[in-house]
Amino acid sequence: MIATQINGRIKKINFGTSVSNLVEVLNLTDKKIALEVNGEIIPRSQFDSRILEDGDQIEIVTAVGGG
Repeated sequence: MIATQINGRIKKINFGTSVSNLVEVLNLTDKKIALEVNGEIIPRSQFDSRILEDGDQIEIVTAVGGG
């Protein structure tokens, strides 16, 4: 297990977890999100290949429609 910080909260995740795996675990797969790791925006095309590491700081923002 490794410790990451997601939107300001410490969360332990399995070693070798990809951004894609994290999005699935958080039930955000079908949501429009922007995701940043350590200040770097991660394009959706890199979600599968970007492996999270101990101490990573992750920010996730979901899009909300409105008028």
